Amino acid sequence: MFNIFASKNQKIVKKWKKEHQEIVILATKVIEAYSTHRYKDAKKYLKELNSLAVGHIMDEDIQFFKLLREKRKQDPHIENMIKEFTHSFQNTKLTLMNFLYKYTKDDVELDNEFFETFNKIVGVVGSRIEFEETNLYQELEK
Repeated sequence: MFNIFASKNQKIVKKWKKEHQEIVILATKVIEAYSTHRYKDAKKYLKELNSLAVGHIMDEDIQFFKLLREKRKQDPHIENMIKEFTHSFQNTKLTLMNFLYKYTKDDVELDNEFFETFNKIVGVVGSRIEFEETNLYQELEK
């Protein structure tokens, strides 16, 4: 439950951190299911991950856009961090979304190429989550 006295940014960051935890849990479930040859379960978890990740990314984009629009109220340091984050994450975001779009289709098999690529993407996304939470989110919570 959100504290009614918490700032708007603190509430957003709390929500995003919770989503990050859910993303990590789902990615782990995909890996575990695929590794134990439960491909149907892996596909199910991948679809859940797709829904959550796309929603999370879109929400971040919208909220960052709103924060930048209100930049006259923002600390210039935070404004620069938001711009850098959105710019540097663009390619990763597109790769992730294209990958999820391809492999969540019912007629696309989860093969070795899927698994190798998924593990690489999970590594990159994990690093990105860590960066967000230790840099950008801490600034937004202040």
